[in-house]
Parts: sequence; C-alpha cells; structure tokens
Amino acid sequence: MNEKNMQEQIDAMNRKLDLVLEELQAQREVRKNVSDLSADLYNVGKDMFAAAVTELDNAGVEIDGEAVKVLVLKIIRNIGTLNELFDMLESAYDFVKDVSPILHQAGLDGIKIMNELEQKGYVDFVKESKKIIDNVVTHFSVEDVRALADNVVTILETVKNLTQPEMLGAINNGVVVYKSLDR
Repeated sequence: MNEKNMQEQIDAMNRKLDLVLEELQAQREVRKNVSDLSADLYNVGKDMFAAAVTELDNAGVEIDGEAVKVLVLKIIRNIGTLNELFDMLESAYDFVKDVSPILHQAGLDGIKIMNELEQKGYVDFVKESKKIIDNVVTHFSVEDVRALADNVVTILETVKNLTQPEMLGAINNGVVVYKSLDR
C-alpha cells in the first residue's frame, strides 16, 4: 500500500474512534444524569413520605399497613383494567370536548328560534290554544273522542267536499237567502 492510502485509512479510523468516544461520553453523561435524578427522586419521595406521615398523624388518621398493601396489590393486579378505564375517560373527555361547541351552537340556535317564535306570537297562540283543548276535554267524553276517531275520515271528506268552490257558492247563496228571510 502506498503511504497516502494508509494515511487515509488511519484518518478514517480516527474519525470512527472519535465517534465511538463521543458516544461513550454521551452515555456516561446520561448515566450520571439518571443517577442524579434517582438520588433526587429518592430524596423527594423520602421527604414527601415523611411529610405525609406527619400530616396524617396531625390529622389523627391511622393507616392500616395491611389495607394499604392489599390496595397496592389490587392496583397492580388491575393495571390493565385501570389503563382501559383511563382510555375510556380520555375518549369521553375528547368526545365532550368535540361535541361541546356543537351543543353550544345548537343551544344558541334553539334560543334564537324560540325568540323568533315568541316575536311572531306563536308562544301566546299555543298558550291560548290550551283553552281550546281544555274546552274539548271538559265537554266531550272519552267515548265521544273514540267515536270521532272512528269517523274522522268521513268528517274530513265532508269538510273537503264543503270547501269546493261550487259548494261554498251554494252555501253562501243559502246564507244570503236566510238573512233576507230573517228581516
């Protein structure tokens, strides 16, 4: 091999070795950070536990260690179920978040429509129509309503025939004749 080719190979190996050393240094830093974090979390957990014990003692709360152990075991045993529960809660939350603007807009639209109906007098009309229903209910029996239901088609056919232009003209002529007789 010539000297130039050898030098290129040595340079390439040096670059690769530098990369390996950089990676080792990065791993060393990560390991140190994890170790520091573990120590910090241990200290925080220890302090939190001590504070919780003090607070519970001050509040006069006694904890049954066996009951806590059983609870922790149940939680661990049911982690899958708890995860499913949280997934369902997240889905429900997302659904409510997605549907809330729609329901809000529907509510606003409903209020707008009700306001328009009230402005046009529909609300007052319906209130007064209640009197019509009250009069029908107080003046007719259930049997009368059944008889009406049995004959409603015939009644509507009669009304339909009466509203034809030639029938209305004949009725009007009859009313005019009747009025002239009454005088």
